[in-house]
Amino acid sequence: MSKRDEMIAKYAADLKEKLGHDADMDLLTKVTIGCGPSIYNQDSSTVSGSSESELETVKQNFLIKKLGLSDGPQLMEGINKVIEDYGKSNRNKYRAVVYYLLTKHFGKEEVYS
Repeated sequence: MSKRDEMIAKYAADLKEKLGHDADMDLLTKVTIGCGPSIYNQDSSTVSGSSESELETVKQNFLIKKLGLSDGPQLMEGINKVIEDYGKSNRNKYRAVVYYLLTKHFGKEEVYS
């Protein structure tokens, strides 16, 4: 099993354990690949739910640039909902899982097809 496959399995387990979701493995794999090498770096592989600048970066670089959403208050509301669902106190909010959840939340799965 490759390192990337191990990470994807870990993300799927995290979705099941923390959220009770059975992951769409095809979408999770594509989102993880889209994260690039950041998944291998301890700092960049997670999202800090308490850092406004980090959440703004997620909004700008993922929701607007990658998913093609229009800026507005609904974007930050979606981010906050995903962070809340994932668990504010959960220290390991994996970037790939957050992006996967945001993709599902905004119904933008077609971006990865």
